[in-house]
Amino acid sequence: MSGSRPEHGHAAQGRAASTRTAFVPGARLAGWVERFAASHGDLDCEDHDDGVRLAAADGATALLVAPWPDDGRPGRGSGLVERLASLASQPRTVGLLLVRRGGYGVAVASEGIILAAKTGSKYVQSRTAAGGQSQQRFARRRANQADAMAEAVAEQARLVFAGQAFEYILPGGDRALADDVLALPALKPWAGLPRLAYLDVPDPRAAVLKKAAADACAVRVTVTDPPGR
Repeated sequence: MSGSRPEHGHAAQGRAASTRTAFVPGARLAGWVERFAASHGDLDCEDHDDGVRLAAADGATALLVAPWPDDGRPGRGSGLVERLASLASQPRTVGLLLVRRGGYGVAVASEGIILAAKTGSKYVQSRTAAGGQSQQRFARRRANQADAMAEAVAEQARLVFAGQAFEYILPGGDRALADDVLALPALKPWAGLPRLAYLDVPDPRAAVLKKAAADACAVRVTVTDPPGR
């Protein structure tokens, strides 16, 4: 995704360029682009390696990334934004696996709607101020907690995923924990599915999982404002 751009000249004396990310359903993408142009001026639109890049007259940019690859089913339309919106609007099904130290959420979703789901609370200690042997004991205890959590989440994911047909896995939350869960034998039947871009989420309670299911089927929009704005 697009990030903050380097500053030059006098602009370097002011505030750095700010970057923010939003998720826009395909059906609303054209309206979002119109509002972006109204706020930032005329747009240049180009096919970028990572998606569709909009460059506005005032220096703002927006990178629009489809929720999934076209996989031989490209979107339809005369323009880049129209085809991207069409691709994002296709009814594809995604398996979500969200996990952080404080909990987990797993689901199967299509068109932003959850078809099956499970959330739960687990806990992995984060740190300690102790040193020496106490720190070593803490590290072992934390590792054991993380292993136990990964095993428990993998089993819950297996139960949710079983009997559901979906095309992609969307991991989110704590990247290392999610990777550990997906590597466990319980999820071997889904190990070969392509993974979508990692989703940054807080502790996956029910409301977080519901929003993630919607975001999984939306265009990921990263806006970078010009420095000093």
